[in-house]
Amino acid sequence: MKTKLLSLVVGLQVLWVIGTVAVQEAKLSQGTVVRLETRPVDPRDLLRGDYVILNYDVSTLDAKLFPIALTNPPTAGTPVYVRLEPRGEFHQAVEASLEPLAFEANRPVLRGTVESTRSWAPNDSAHVRVNYGIERFYVREGTGNPRGKLTVDVAIPTSGKGIIREVYLDGVKYAEAMKQQGP
Repeated sequence: MKTKLLSLVVGLQVLWVIGTVAVQEAKLSQGTVVRLETRPVDPRDLLRGDYVILNYDVSTLDAKLFPIALTNPPTAGTPVYVRLEPRGEFHQAVEASLEPLAFEANRPVLRGTVESTRSWAPNDSAHVRVNYGIERFYVREGTGNPRGKLTVDVAIPTSGKGIIREVYLDGVKYAEAMKQQGP
């Protein structure tokens, strides 16, 4: 009886792990892949390991991107939906809304939450800072301080919840680039 119970528990754990991987792989393969430009930020966290903080150009939105004039700044934690379009090599924000936007394959919608607002005044240069949940990329120990331009491929499924697919350093996959740079 104990052997059957132990086998059942272990079997359920294995199924849970396989299911989690299958769901992530499905999101990565079915989502629209966009390339986003980043801005450098110095990373390091001794307790959680090495990671790179990714600060995207689409993380700071001009309030003018919202179709309905925002007379008051949105509060932190408010959901934001950002439509992206290819502009040259990268996708850029072309529309933002506090209400869900329709998903289009060539113009995907990335979902995030308001982090903060800056310079808020109607018809001024007001900005909304958005967190998409793709701002950290964990890396092998000792490789968390890259020198060069970072770009990121993000898969965006119809849910709008982006998933990092690949990070590049000067156009080369991150792990390969860090091997070339050395310590």
